[in-house]
Amino acid sequence: MTDLLNPLASLAQLTDAQTRSISAENPTGEKSGGAQASPGDDEHCTDAARTLGKGWKVRPCLKNIQPGQSVTLADIAGPGAIQHIWCTVDVRFAQSITIRAFYDDQDHPSILAPLGSFFANGLDGLAQISSIPVAVNPRGGMNCYWPMPFHKRMRIEITNDGSQTIPEFFFQITYAIGNVPDDVGYLHASYRCAQTDRADPQHVILDGVSGRGHYVGTYLVWTQHDPGWWGEGEVKFFIDGDPPDAPTICGTGTEDYFGGAWGFTGADPDDPTPVPYTSPFLGHPQAASKLQDDDGRETLQHALYRWHIPDPIRFTKDLRVTIQALGWQDDGTYLPLADDIASVAYWYQAHSDSRR
Repeated sequence: MTDLLNPLASLAQLTDAQTRSISAENPTGEKSGGAQASPGDDEHCTDAARTLGKGWKVRPCLKNIQPGQSVTLADIAGPGAIQHIWCTVDVRFAQSITIRAFYDDQDHPSILAPLGSFFANGLDGLAQISSIPVAVNPRGGMNCYWPMPFHKRMRIEITNDGSQTIPEFFFQITYAIGNVPDDVGYLHASYRCAQTDRADPQHVILDGVSGRGHYVGTYLVWTQHDPGWWGEGEVKFFIDGDPPDAPTICGTGTEDYFGGAWGFTGADPDDPTPVPYTSPFLGHPQAASKLQDDDGRETLQHALYRWHIPDPIRFTKDLRVTIQALGWQDDGTYLPLADDIASVAYWYQAHSDSRR
């Protein structure tokens, strides 16, 4: 049923698919199941509706998610496809929440990342992104349009991995129930973070993937520990048994991979300040954001995305993706960097049983 997976191409086509949506106001997404709470029904109901009663924004969010607590947002019987996820939370908590998605009763998640990072909003929770599969709007309104087809069951949960109670979590998950082709892949997302080593300044974006699929996106948060230019390193794709020194796809620089050029600078060649941008498939929405440590020293951070929607990286056996961390020495040679890099890799896979 192509309308579940490529809605724009078949937007005018009428089908038998059924649209449903899960939120705190309709926790199961069932037909005629929304707006059924009355003030005082449970701890998630708001006292603001006490004079208006049932049907008037009684249960708009989940309240008081405790440290260590996991909450199931959606548990959907298939076949079907999730088409849109919107959520928001106080920006202080965007990175202390973990999102997990499980397909077809598997016992390990195919999507596993901090909430903000999954929505390309992993720096400070305040990104503004206008892209095709992900939009982040003021203030911290996070939207995901990656198609998420499933055959038997789809379960999404969040966990409060921080030390503070999360007072409010707002969300809505819209999906369609209908036939799904046998040959669709499951959306996967994998988060990694590490500091690069000057002796071998590479960050592994994705590894350990086996099977058939295609890679569709990269999101990075890059924290500099050296002043000056940081993006000279190459992005490399090792496909279907490539040896460790011979990738099939090798880019020419970090800003090149993210669709920029010449250090992301503007019209003045003497001004090294990067210019932020956001576009349908590529972006550097948060460029040279300043982070101050406990000693008052400033560190520069960058958030970048590239969506391989028109140009997915296809593999049939395995895939490994890396990025180098290189700057410039005063003598014109490369400077290996010891920077902090956090990444999310997005890909579709023919089965959901691969571990990363």
